[in-house]
Amino acid sequence: MKWYSRGVLVVSLLGSAAVGLVVTNLGIAQGGVTLRVACGTVGSQQALCKSAADRWAAKTGNKVDVVPNVASSNERLALFQQQLSAGSSDVDVYQIENIWPGLLADYFVDLKEYVPEATIKEFFPSMIEADTVEGKLVDLPWYGDAGLLYYRKDLLEKYGFKKPPSTWAQLTSMATKIQQGERKDNSNFWGYVWQGAAYEGLTCDALEWIYSYGGGTIVDNKGNVTINNKNAAAALDMAAKWVGTISPKGVTTYSEEESRGVWQAGNAAFMRNWPYAFPLGNGDTSPIKGKFDVTVLPKGPGASGKNAATFGGHSLAVNRFSKNAKAAADLVVYMTSAEVQKERAIVGGYNPSRPVVYKDPEVLKASPFLGRLYKVFANAVVRPTTVTATKYPRVSEAFWNASNSVLTGKSNGAAALVALEDELKRIKGAKW
Repeated sequence: MKWYSRGVLVVSLLGSAAVGLVVTNLGIAQGGVTLRVACGTVGSQQALCKSAADRWAAKTGNKVDVVPNVASSNERLALFQQQLSAGSSDVDVYQIENIWPGLLADYFVDLKEYVPEATIKEFFPSMIEADTVEGKLVDLPWYGDAGLLYYRKDLLEKYGFKKPPSTWAQLTSMATKIQQGERKDNSNFWGYVWQGAAYEGLTCDALEWIYSYGGGTIVDNKGNVTINNKNAAAALDMAAKWVGTISPKGVTTYSEEESRGVWQAGNAAFMRNWPYAFPLGNGDTSPIKGKFDVTVLPKGPGASGKNAATFGGHSLAVNRFSKNAKAAADLVVYMTSAEVQKERAIVGGYNPSRPVVYKDPEVLKASPFLGRLYKVFANAVVRPTTVTATKYPRVSEAFWNASNSVLTGKSNGAAALVALEDELKRIKGAKW
């Protein structure tokens, strides 16, 4: 992809505004600075992070080391909190999830002090708002995420289905039929794979089920604990019935990559995952290349049923203990630039945080599904990170453990949510 180094994006994205100027607009001295960046490890995250960081280093004469990281989001948060609370300067730039700004704001610089206001305005306002804590711009949004339903086009056609499922009941029925048929030649084939392990990923999946059933969002925007209701219980009981039928029993230990491994090997009809799995599934060596597509996740039953996709995403933040904060901020500006986001959209399927990239013809040609994601984002449900503030990690852990207990047969939906409600009220105390 040589065109990234030739500056074609200057014309196609920003007209006469030179994208390459972002690497020097903060007055960074050429050479002599070594930065360390902690990027994600899921899919192509690490490779794309290193690619962009190396280009910035080459343009500025500085050096960037991409440090090893852990894949699990809750383990990564614990690691970052440990490093930052100790005042460590070992990592200059952190890739953080969009649910963490409120938790980590004290440890990051205010990027408004380093990034021009005009640059900040080039991002989606809602993302900038989410990354702003008490007036402080904690980080710059790198990419957005929302849960998607992946489906095998060829198998739907083979078994007489004209379109993907619009409800969970339809998905269950279709997955059952396809699985029964494919098992004749492939004993490892499953109808549906998703994220069922006890971690943040299950919080996302379970929230989608519950919200789609009209069961609310765990804690409402006024701080009330609303999770203990019959619709939420029914949603969890529905998912529990998938385990061992259309989904492997081991799905209760799956994260994103385990799910993708089954799917991309050609061993599943449907998968719930994030957009990053799209270009990987269409890779040259992928058995399912050209055989699948994505759509919105199904609705729950009845009049209260709705499509739901948990909103996610990642941003880049500068450690306030960094000895090279100005250079680190400049690296963040470059890493989140239109140039880099175009590469990430095409190669990795990551949803840009800059609206202009969605209009780029090369992006839409390489990843046509990106143009349809506005509908998905319109149905996105937000985890209760703002209202629960610093207590969100405990809220999420309680929720994913309760959900996992239902999936593994240790409890049922109604009983698990009664206990969860009590636990959440204890966590809340007098106030969030």
